[in-house]
Amino acid sequence: MRKFAFYPLLGLLFIPVIISAQSLREPISAIYLGLSAYSTQHTDVFSFTNNQAALAQQKDVSVGVYGERRFMLQETSVYTAAAAFATSKGNFGIDLKYAGFSDYNENQLGVAYARSLGKNLDVGIQFNYYGYSITSYGSNSAINFEAGAIAHLTDQLNAGIHIYNPVGGSFSKGDEKLTSAYSFGLGYEPSNQFYISMEAVKEEGYPINVNSGVQYQFDKIFFARAGISSGTSSYYAGAGVGWSNYRLDVSCSFHPQLGLSPGLLFIANFGKKKDEKGL
Repeated sequence: MRKFAFYPLLGLLFIPVIISAQSLREPISAIYLGLSAYSTQHTDVFSFTNNQAALAQQKDVSVGVYGERRFMLQETSVYTAAAAFATSKGNFGIDLKYAGFSDYNENQLGVAYARSLGKNLDVGIQFNYYGYSITSYGSNSAINFEAGAIAHLTDQLNAGIHIYNPVGGSFSKGDEKLTSAYSFGLGYEPSNQFYISMEAVKEEGYPINVNSGVQYQFDKIFFARAGISSGTSSYYAGAGVGWSNYRLDVSCSFHPQLGLSPGLLFIANFGKKKDEKGL
């Protein structure tokens, strides 16, 4: 009986997903993971998942994994893995996502490419294979793309745009389509200790959502970040420690109706040795 009683709640959480298949594209964790997209000093392997142009700032090989227990429920957990590779021909990235459980789950594989067009402009693009599976209903999938550009206006100020699925990718079965989304972001870093970011996102069929956040480096190895998403009135905060070529974060977001979503992140950098922050 307990299992069947859980299905109405699961349905409420995923109704927007079944209609527009957007939960993997904009998970609660996306704001935390993508905060450093409009930074040059605090960028990491997950930055390009928010704007592919940020991948151009990658200097070596980096991999990261992230897990989030959304609303403290195992069935709505989200897992993300990313890898970035710097080459002389531009930088490449791989983005993997999985959400849900055996009776309902979503997954996405993305392959990204980015490069700098001079010292003041970075551009990037990513192609995604998205799919979902529902017990007794079957599965469905779609292919789409997203792209971004970031301009380095000054040494401290960066601005960028990002588009997701601008041509309305359709699923292989039925007439269901992925929605489109457009965003504009700003990042300001007056020093190598402090960074603030703001992003306005317009998703098809929804009002404009503003995501904002700050990051502060307390010393050579410890930092903290926090922010808010206006669309869901959700808050998030996290703290991390970096050592050698590694970094470990603990994060948590809060939704006023659905509660807490704790997360854990780990990043490893390979290639030339990083400084003590491991960032």
